[in-house]
Amino acid sequence: MRRTIIYILWGLLLAGLLAAFCIFTCINKGWVGYVPPVEELENPDYKFASQIISADGVQLGTFSYSGENRVWVDYDELAPCLVQALIATEDHRFADHSGIDMKGLLRAIVKRGILRQKSAGGGSTLTQQLAKQLYSEVASGTMERLMQKPIEWVIAVKLERYYTKEEILAMYLNKYDFGNNAIGIKTAAYTYFAKEPAELSTEEAATLVGMCKNSSLYNPLRRKELTKERRNLVLSLMERDGYLTKEEADDYRSRELVLNYRRVDHNSGLAPYFREYLRGVMTAKQPEKKNYRGWQMQKWYEDSLDWATNPLYGWCNKNVNKDGKNYNVYTDGLKIHVTIDSRMQRYAEEAVDEHIKNYLQPRFFASKKNKKNAPYDNLSASEIEASLTRAMRQTDRYRLMNKKGLTDEAIRDSFDVKQEMQIYSYERGLIDTLLSPMDSLRYYKHFLRCGFMSVDPVTGHVKAYVGGPDFSRFQYDMATQGRRQIGSTVKPFLYTLAMENGFSPCDETIYGPQTLLTEDGRVWSPRDGGHASMIGHRVSLKWGLSRSSNWVSAYLMGKLNPYALKTLIHNFGVRNLDIQPTISLCLGPCDISVAEMVGAYTAFPNNGIRTEPIYVTAIEDADGDIVATFTPTTSEVFSRETSYKMIDMMRAVVDQGTGTRLRFRYNFTAPIAGKTGTTNSNSDGWFIGYVPRLVSGCWVEGDDRDIHFDSMRDGQGASMALPVWGLYMQKVYADPELGYSQSEKFNVPADFNPCASGSQFYMPMQEETNPQEFDDFFN
Repeated sequence: MRRTIIYILWGLLLAGLLAAFCIFTCINKGWVGYVPPVEELENPDYKFASQIISADGVQLGTFSYSGENRVWVDYDELAPCLVQALIATEDHRFADHSGIDMKGLLRAIVKRGILRQKSAGGGSTLTQQLAKQLYSEVASGTMERLMQKPIEWVIAVKLERYYTKEEILAMYLNKYDFGNNAIGIKTAAYTYFAKEPAELSTEEAATLVGMCKNSSLYNPLRRKELTKERRNLVLSLMERDGYLTKEEADDYRSRELVLNYRRVDHNSGLAPYFREYLRGVMTAKQPEKKNYRGWQMQKWYEDSLDWATNPLYGWCNKNVNKDGKNYNVYTDGLKIHVTIDSRMQRYAEEAVDEHIKNYLQPRFFASKKNKKNAPYDNLSASEIEASLTRAMRQTDRYRLMNKKGLTDEAIRDSFDVKQEMQIYSYERGLIDTLLSPMDSLRYYKHFLRCGFMSVDPVTGHVKAYVGGPDFSRFQYDMATQGRRQIGSTVKPFLYTLAMENGFSPCDETIYGPQTLLTEDGRVWSPRDGGHASMIGHRVSLKWGLSRSSNWVSAYLMGKLNPYALKTLIHNFGVRNLDIQPTISLCLGPCDISVAEMVGAYTAFPNNGIRTEPIYVTAIEDADGDIVATFTPTTSEVFSRETSYKMIDMMRAVVDQGTGTRLRFRYNFTAPIAGKTGTTNSNSDGWFIGYVPRLVSGCWVEGDDRDIHFDSMRDGQGASMALPVWGLYMQKVYADPELGYSQSEKFNVPADFNPCASGSQFYMPMQEETNPQEFDDFFN
């Protein structure tokens, strides 16, 4: 009987070994379950987010697929304490096994399988856990999970064959999801501690490693104390394995769990408008006219032109990766090196916040308080209703109700029903209130919009890009997408045309009303204001530009050709096809974007050569190879001599004219040239200014043209847009690392005489005795 039992036991053992051999052979051959081929093991299918890297080496953000904002880091970019914490906690015999830890496996079988001790720990090695992350689906039950285990063992052994221990550790940390949209150790380190993985302290590393057990359970945002307990357990395990002394471990365990949480999403962080612009440009598809409606022909023209001439436009769909597929900006792990300087971008956003959010917006709300038609001005009830109805049709609420088959009348009625909702305020954040959807639309119409851009005039590098006051609330981009009337900022184009036709800054005219005839014989007489004492006196063209005189501009338009002015405006890089060659063009009724205007003004400090703004310098693939480089295109718009004259006249705008507050309010000593602009009824406020190595421009106003300040004091370009420029440049000059100095000079020969051509009669400019009175006069 005893011998029989022994034979049976040996038979069972041999049968078990044979069965195990057969199972593992079948798994290894791919007959049972899924074992990835060698090629896939050597190149796992990671989805890596593409990084946007600023000119000064700062990651501005990522483009990721379905929230997988994973960014790869190599082993040598990991803090040693992070590696030690991971090994001590998850696999302290990691260096001694080849994928399967037999001691750990037997311990798990006896203690967890037989003795049912839940706290006995698991038998999976780090390599097995990596195999699970890479290739195992989420099991629906215990039996399915048990079936997955042998497959993971086989994959783990193969992974150990193809990768070093260091590579496996790096792969594990890069793959793991740390919760709160922080996938991979690089994103997790930034999300929870605002650090790179190499910069993590021991207690921070222990916190992240502790989350690897269950990042949902050990979530430091929701379960801080539980996560701290888990962190302390990791520190104890590091002490056990000799990575920490008892004193060090006690010190770290006594510390509070301190986070520096940075939510990672597309709406937050620096340059959100720029990042969205970049995403749209790089992923654009070849335009087909059938996909554009009749009112979108301008966009079709621009998209077609960009597809043919701009290598960045549609780059992903014009180029293929090493697998022969089109690049995917969400999964290919690209490094997109952009021209934005993170410091200058921050200064631009701060300037917008300080002037528009903190100063201008409260004044606008106050100016519209208790006004029946607020925020509109000079509109009838029907016109206001039409404006709000257009806004209603752009909402998700309207589209959803329309999709369900509701009539426009029913939808409109529902928008008048009050309901509980939250509205947004710069000062108070989200506010609970009872309001109808239509009233909420009207409330949000009160918020001012803006666009700002800063460009190096020689390289074309865009240093700062702000498309609005708050991307999370107002996502329409007024830097590149939106076009608005440019008002008097068109006048430098007119004066350039005059200089190219032999005029001089010192040429004179009698200051007074001008009357011109249009092509169809109608009389056109522009208004001018603020200089009544000068009527009948001789004034120079330089005086006319510095004071933004409409009469002097009309005088020049009478001597020139509106068709030639239109052609010149297009030569400056403006692509709007709807510019009308009428005599009123000299006052800026045309719609142009901030990006176009700033790009156009690069010609003035750059000897008449316009430099096309560029946003990206190079793109790297996931292997670190440069796969694309980008250089600016340039074109000569006007002569070098004209550029000298224009700099001279546009400096007078700041030194003596409508931009003088840059001197007495912002205390700049640098040579500055520029032009203010204000359209009819204060509907648009502009300022484009430049110093020797930087051109920056700003537009500010309401969402609709009929939403604006009632008074010139707050509504002119010098009050709305110029302060943003001033605040920005104050910050730029105050940062010595940027290399901009107020002692820099324009590239104009010292002996250049702006009066050398044209009329030789020169009337010296009269200095203002009281700049403050002069500024108030224009308000």
